[in-house]
Formats: sequence, C-alpha cells, structure tokens
Amino acid sequence: MYVRKRRRPVSEINVVPYIDVMLVLLIIFMVTAPLISQGVKVDLPKASAQPIEQEDKPPIIASVDIKGNYYLNLGDNQEQAVDEEEMTALVQAQLKQSPDTPVVVKGDGQVAYNEVIQLMVLLQKAGVPSVGLMTDPVEK
Repeated sequence: MYVRKRRRPVSEINVVPYIDVMLVLLIIFMVTAPLISQGVKVDLPKASAQPIEQEDKPPIIASVDIKGNYYLNLGDNQEQAVDEEEMTALVQAQLKQSPDTPVVVKGDGQVAYNEVIQLMVLLQKAGVPSVGLMTDPVEK
C-alpha cells in the first residue's frame, strides 16, 4: 500500500500584487502633485458670512479699481495709486512691525477677475499668509 504524503497549506501572503499596486499609486501621486499645488491660496468666506471681528489692529486694505490701479490704506496719501513695488514694500514693512495684522482685498465690482488675482499674487510675494475678500452686505 502506497502512503501519500499530505502537503501542508501555504500560509504566506503573496506580496507581489500589493507592491505593484503601491508603485502604480506612487506614480499617480507623483504626476498629480505638481498640478494640485499651483494657484493662489484664499480663505473663502462662508455663505452666511459675518463681518470680520476687528481687534485692536485695523486691517490692511489693498484695493484695485476698474482701471487696474492699486491702492493701499497705508502710507501718506491713501487716495493716490501705488505701483507694485511700493505696495509690496509697504505691506512688508507693516507685517514686519505687526505680523498678525489681517489683510483684506477690496475690488471694484466691474474689475476683471485677473486683476484681483494679480493683486493677491502681489500680496503673497509681500509675505501675506492669507487674505480676506471685502464685500458689501446684500440688501434684502
């Protein structure tokens, strides 16, 4: 009589398919990561936005008008347009004195979206961590 040896079941996990999936996911994340990080970071207000609570420090208000001129509520003459270099220098100086000063962007309702974005890029270059968008309250 012939006695047959029984094989023991293999209890090891084959990890090769898991490694393949991991490498595919790694490649996907490596390709998509640079695409996601482009853009300007903006803290968007909620739908039922409440006014910003004013602390001891008034906010820095950077404005852009319909012609694309920039204005800042800092400096000697606040009614005169400032160029990009002057705006960057004034904002950097103010943030160096008081780093937690809030910054608000105020744009004319008819100004192109690109002009507001360019203003926000200038503020980002000046070292502003986040900006708020100023709006008029909605009339009922």
